[in-house]
Amino acid sequence: MDVYEAVDSRRAVRAFSDKPVSKETLERVLAAAARAPSSGNLQPWHVYVVTGEPLAELKRRATARARAGDPGDDREYSMYPADLASPYLDRFSAAAAQRYAALGIERDDPDRPVKIAALNAEAFGAPVVLFCYLDRTMGPGQWADAGMYLQTVMLLLRAEGLHSCPQVMWTLYRKTVGQMIGVDDRLVLLCGVSAGFEKEGVPPLRTGRADMTETVRFIGV
Repeated sequence: MDVYEAVDSRRAVRAFSDKPVSKETLERVLAAAARAPSSGNLQPWHVYVVTGEPLAELKRRATARARAGDPGDDREYSMYPADLASPYLDRFSAAAAQRYAALGIERDDPDRPVKIAALNAEAFGAPVVLFCYLDRTMGPGQWADAGMYLQTVMLLLRAEGLHSCPQVMWTLYRKTVGQMIGVDDRLVLLCGVSAGFEKEGVPPLRTGRADMTETVRFIGV
């Protein structure tokens, strides 16, 4: 699989099979991802790979919180701007409607928030979740570095025939995650990335993208 194919086929999968992913595969992906760019070569990411019974227990605890209507832990950073406006709000709303309709959750369902939270807490059935943390002393530049690192990880997962789904939702259960994996308080959770083989028989969902003319300007060409 070349890089263009990996980029084109990468999408947030929300239905994984329970087929295990070998440790050797994960080690190969993460070793290669270390080549991702980072300003000053700080390599600010701290990654915890959770599988097997520890992940099953984490899912049980997080799902119990979700089904109980627990609003989650206080956020340590804002997921979106409070005053999100067009065209960003339009893109967000369209993608959310498409995404959860595909999961069988309608927008007017009164139990929609609980159902969405529970599906996320189950990591959509994924057998692997990678939790990415940064030291609290890091700034916006290092958060950007972590984003480039995670994109590299997700593309390498595609090269291995795997799929992924980045989930900021895990920050709402950050205390549960931290207790399960023993994270130092000096670290802040950026997100989790669920990974595994896509579940067969589930129609693939690809959210649309803005036309390049909306986001790119060529100067001097």
